[in-house]
Amino acid sequence: MLKWKVAEMNRVMKTVMLGLFICLWSCAGYGQDVSREQIKGLDEQVQEIKSDVIAIAVELNQLEEKLLYPSHSQISLFLALAEGEQLRLDAVDILLDGEPVVHHLYSFKELEALQKGGVQRLYTGNVKTGEHALQVNISGLSKGGSAFERSESFQVHKAVGPSFVAITLADQGITLSDR
Repeated sequence: MLKWKVAEMNRVMKTVMLGLFICLWSCAGYGQDVSREQIKGLDEQVQEIKSDVIAIAVELNQLEEKLLYPSHSQISLFLALAEGEQLRLDAVDILLDGEPVVHHLYSFKELEALQKGGVQRLYTGNVKTGEHALQVNISGLSKGGSAFERSESFQVHKAVGPSFVAITLADQGITLSDR
């Protein structure tokens, strides 16, 4: 059923794009006999159609996310640096029940955002209710410039409904809070 819904969304998007193409192509034949006002009106219509297509694409993406990640089995992992922490994070690897779910290399802008208090969503997926093993591996440079690698394991309890797990990194270690 899920594949059918995604295929249906793709079909709708292709139909909208085909309609836009036909509209633009049919207008190309009027090129020589068209006044400036008509061209301006046509440009406004094209912009309106583009806006509609973008709005439809956003709605399709939201529907796809709801279909792929139903709220009763959804788990989301978020990462933040502890307040005032100056770690230079290079990479994060996360395993959930022994399966790799996240491998992320950090850019300068991402590090800067985390150091200013930003929170990054690393993963959203589906798991069964119950206990799950979560392993967090980080590597980077400490305040003093020395390289470090740290790995810690946690148990996460997934209840019915969406679960949110916050991973906080500090020089002293990794902490986890879930709800």
